[in-house]
Amino acid sequence: MDIHTGSRTWHAHAKINLALHVTGRRPDGYHLIESLAVFTRFGDRVEIALAEDDDFVVSGRYAPAVPVDASNLVLRARDALRQAVGQEKTPPVSIKLEKNLPVASGVGGGSSDAAAVLRGLVEIWALDIDGVELARIGLSLGADVPMCLAAKPLVARGIGDELSMVPDFSTLGLVLVNPGRSVLTADIFAALARRDNEALPQLPRSIDFHSLRNWLEITRNDLEPAAIAMQPAIGRALSWLNKAGSGFSRMSGSGATCFGLFETGNVAKRAAAQIRGRQPDWFVAATRSIASEGADGQN
Repeated sequence: MDIHTGSRTWHAHAKINLALHVTGRRPDGYHLIESLAVFTRFGDRVEIALAEDDDFVVSGRYAPAVPVDASNLVLRARDALRQAVGQEKTPPVSIKLEKNLPVASGVGGGSSDAAAVLRGLVEIWALDIDGVELARIGLSLGADVPMCLAAKPLVARGIGDELSMVPDFSTLGLVLVNPGRSVLTADIFAALARRDNEALPQLPRSIDFHSLRNWLEITRNDLEPAAIAMQPAIGRALSWLNKAGSGFSRMSGSGATCFGLFETGNVAKRAAAQIRGRQPDWFVAATRSIASEGADGQN
């Protein structure tokens, strides 16, 4: 008999590294970074309900690329939280993942899915657990999970686990483009010419389209040159964004997803339609970023 009491849905927002500087390397091999990241309204969706037995189903455009075994971060997040609080407080759940983001594409899709599951299960299971403990569990799953739990404009340092929230950060109009080619993060880092680059410059006092564009011009994604060398289609994606009128274009994370910055959400939608018309097989999405607490969310 099905005992679920109704399902709820959580958004798994795409993570966009607006700038990413590689600043060093730890003895254990982990790279040190400084990154300004925002999270978009477009992303995956996670639906969770109590059930008689644990269940996991994946749908959506990119479902065929998603493993459904214990290697999936969604299931690892469920199991890590269950282990942390105890079996008696964590009855079986049905988890449905709608995979709208390309897999392994530099936008933190898997990490954001895991973060959404952690947030959702805390509510479904009515757990008394604070954000610090949840972030600790998230970090055990991957360096990007704590920032995906925060899902607001932030600067990430260390291996990505030292987070500083950025105030007064307005909503941005963005277009995301992925040419359907994959690059391995480990290969990109291995190909870096240097790993001791300078840190991010100081952020503007207030961030909007114009101040951010000017700031981005003096920053980098240190992974982008190596990624383009390995996968020239990334360069073509950036070129299409520029042709469509992007105010600033760059690769996110280790690629291959690129973003274009647009002054309004409506301009971004027109640009996305233009690129989609010329590259119908690519992943193209117009979206808006999530503003910081108290910032103007309109753009």
